[in-house]
Amino acid sequence: MTRPARPAAVTLAVLLLVTGVQLTAGPAAAADETPGAPAAPGAAEPPKVDPDDPGLKMRDGATLAAPRVLDIVSIVETEGGEERREETTTSLTLALQAEVLFGKDSAVLTAQSAGRMAAIVNEIRRNRPGKIRVFGFTDDLGTYEHGLKLSKERAEAVHGVLSRQLNNPNIVYEVRGYSEDFPIADNATEEGRRKNRRVEITFPTGSRTTTGSDSTGTGSGDSGDSGDSADSGGGTA
Repeated sequence: MTRPARPAAVTLAVLLLVTGVQLTAGPAAAADETPGAPAAPGAAEPPKVDPDDPGLKMRDGATLAAPRVLDIVSIVETEGGEERREETTTSLTLALQAEVLFGKDSAVLTAQSAGRMAAIVNEIRRNRPGKIRVFGFTDDLGTYEHGLKLSKERAEAVHGVLSRQLNNPNIVYEVRGYSEDFPIADNATEEGRRKNRRVEITFPTGSRTTTGSDSTGTGSGDSGDSGDSADSGGGTA
């Protein structure tokens, strides 16, 4: 007998303390062009570091970077990866697999998606954000251009529900489609591709923010994204 899948939350908490040597990764796009919310400065008191401590090993001529404490990040994902919750001290990202919301190669929300969308609306209401990001993503099957179109249309469909149900003119929406960019799993497997086919909703938490001018934010679903070209080529589900 086959037992139904049980949602099992897996929580990963990471606390990075950058105290002495600054670590840098490869070049990344600007924060206003990439998914996720930027980390808030001053989230906690930075640790004290004595630059003259004999135990501090540095190469000749090197200097200490400014100390800072990065946000605690909590990532909770259901067993099948259908839903993913990523939370920092300042923001919350809710990611839903495309199959949870849409049919194959479709940007029309299914009737079954209503419950999940209602839960997201309630969470947004509790936090009262002034800005919400709605980003769509696909896997790497089909053409990149088709993925841009589909991912943007899916983000716009989710934005439409949020806008109608929240009915708050003070919220600024940023709606974009990213095609296969920014994968969170390996596209070489179907399990990974399912995770990459998603819509992410990100908003600040723990504050009652008000809307101000924002050159990257867009109202009423204007995506600020150039990936509008239609492509009749292969579908990215």
